[in-house]
Parts: sequence; C-alpha cells; structure tokens
Amino acid sequence: SDGSIRLHQMTSEYPLMQWNDSTKGQPIIALQWALTRPAVFFALDASSSIYIWDLLENDLLPVAKETIPSEKVVTMTLLGEPEKANGLLGMVLAKECGQIDIQYVKKKWALP
Repeated sequence: SDGSIRLHQMTSEYPLMQWNDSTKGQPIIALQWALTRPAVFFALDASSSIYIWDLLENDLLPVAKETIPSEKVVTMTLLGEPEKANGLLGMVLAKECGQIDIQYVKKKWALP
C-alpha cells in the first residue's frame, strides 16, 4: 500500500531485496514477472503508472516508467510464450471504463 516492493526467497521470511517508496508512495495494484525474461518484472500503481524493472540492468531503480494518461488502469497481466525465443511479450491493461488494451513490450525487456 505504500509503494514498497520486496523480493523473497521461498525458504526465508526475510526479503533478498527491498525497494522502499518505489512508486513515490502510490499503492501497487498489480505486479508480475515477465514470462519470457526472468530478471524483468512490471508493477502497476494506483495512478496508472507502469514501472519496468530489469534487475540485470539496474537493481536499485526501475529502468522505465510509463503513465497511461487517458483512463485509470485497474489491473494488468502479461502474456507471452516462455518456451519460444521470439521475445514477444504483451501487456494486457484493464481500464476502469471496461476497455481492454494490449500493448507489446520492447524486445530488450522481453528477449530471454
């Protein structure tokens, strides 16, 4: 609820990494690992901003942030085929008005 993200290992109650205030205090409403690239995850905050984290590029801050200005995004999920090396990774955004958008992620964050 405060924008903090913690990376846990299943065998420990203590986080391996913790990023406080990663969204400048905005609650995180969805977070998902990339299906095609294990070091990348995406976080959606309550102000419809999407943060892209690539832990191989930078493990302190997100490598990109995109704000969806037109309509409030209420949730997101990712789609892709991890068994294929084509690097296609899509992001499905559900908006408050009921509209669904599908956007493709840049290959640099999608390729295995």
